[in-house]
Amino acid sequence: MTALEKELESRKNTIKKELTFVFKANMKFTDWDIAEVDNHKAAVMLHAIFQEKLDEIKQEIESGKYD
Repeated sequence: MTALEKELESRKNTIKKELTFVFKANMKFTDWDIAEVDNHKAAVMLHAIFQEKLDEIKQEIESGKYD
């Protein structure tokens, strides 16, 4: 395993927890802002927003932005 792989592996759980925190925080904000919100629909929509951004980041990586 390379130093980079070891470093990211050591932070993997933290990164996942941070992403979960952002997701749950946005679910709470949505719940606070909208009476009788459809939580399932909110979760699906938030996931789509996250996925859209992840796809943008992937495109940036593939285009060489981080080389």
